[in-house]
Amino acid sequence: MKKKKKWYDYLWVASLTYLILGFFNILFAWLGLLCFFIPLAIAVIKGNKAYCNKYCGRGQLFSLIGGRVGLSRKKDIPGWMKSGYFRYGFLIFFFTMFFLMLWNTWLVFSGAKNLGTVVTLLWTFKLPWHWAYHGTLFSDGVAQFAFGFYSVMLTSTILGFFTMILFKPRSWCVYCPMGTMTQLICKLHHAKDPYVSKSETASPKQ
Repeated sequence: MKKKKKWYDYLWVASLTYLILGFFNILFAWLGLLCFFIPLAIAVIKGNKAYCNKYCGRGQLFSLIGGRVGLSRKKDIPGWMKSGYFRYGFLIFFFTMFFLMLWNTWLVFSGAKNLGTVVTLLWTFKLPWHWAYHGTLFSDGVAQFAFGFYSVMLTSTILGFFTMILFKPRSWCVYCPMGTMTQLICKLHHAKDPYVSKSETASPKQ
């Protein structure tokens, strides 16, 4: 019997829409903060990885493109990418880059730096993105944050896309910084409450 779809099975549409909207108006990038705060809130309040397992639109998008469309080689991800050294190292690197982005945003807010209408891919390649900024009633710092945050979201999507092709569809979930953070929170919950199910704190299947 075919499993009946639930509303959250279509959240991949929201993830794809977010990327498209950011192409036309960079200020939509602020909506991506939901992907930061909601997983952490669920992990803190519920002590599980329900967001990763059910509500992550990006993971669903990779499953759709890699699984149904067949763009994934469906190979096991290398052991070193599953290791704590790599996952925690990537988490530290990711948030170091994130805080540098916040610093640049502050410089624009303070007037020490001009707004840069570019999107930086893989923390290296600066692409012109001026057509997506149409001005705002707020400070240029608001737009600077949007450009920086969209860069983070697009970069992580590209990384996930490449690992989707090379390995299993949801291989990104193995080393996703938010997944690693929520895993740590869930472990703390599990230590406090031994009755928390391990299946609730486990990462989603690749």
